[in-house]
Amino acid sequence: MPETISKEALSFAVKQNDSEWANVVKWTFAAMVAAEEFGVNSQNVEKMRDESKSPVVRRLLGVEGDLNTGLGLPQDWAFQVIKNVGNYGEVYERNVGTDSVLGLDREGTLNALWTNGGLMYAKSFR
Repeated sequence: MPETISKEALSFAVKQNDSEWANVVKWTFAAMVAAEEFGVNSQNVEKMRDESKSPVVRRLLGVEGDLNTGLGLPQDWAFQVIKNVGNYGEVYERNVGTDSVLGLDREGTLNALWTNGGLMYAKSFR
């Protein structure tokens, strides 16, 4: 669709008073967006985990750091999400993008990464 239907802030929803689950969902979404920003996808995630020199990518994929602390998840939780589900772009394309029955082109829309003129950006993984 060439036009924006709505700019209202839509996001995940979790049961009220379940802040632990809300944190897991929020950080998982951020990890998927960060993975796309850093070029990590379901096809190259193992190679990136094993070979990347980027401290951010290494933290994201559980090679170093402690991003799992406080979430109650394994050290490689983001690696597992990306390997099994994909980064934000892969999920978008599969579910609503050009690879789906809806066929919505993400390029040039608010759903694109901030580096491509959109609004999607991840939290800092420091």
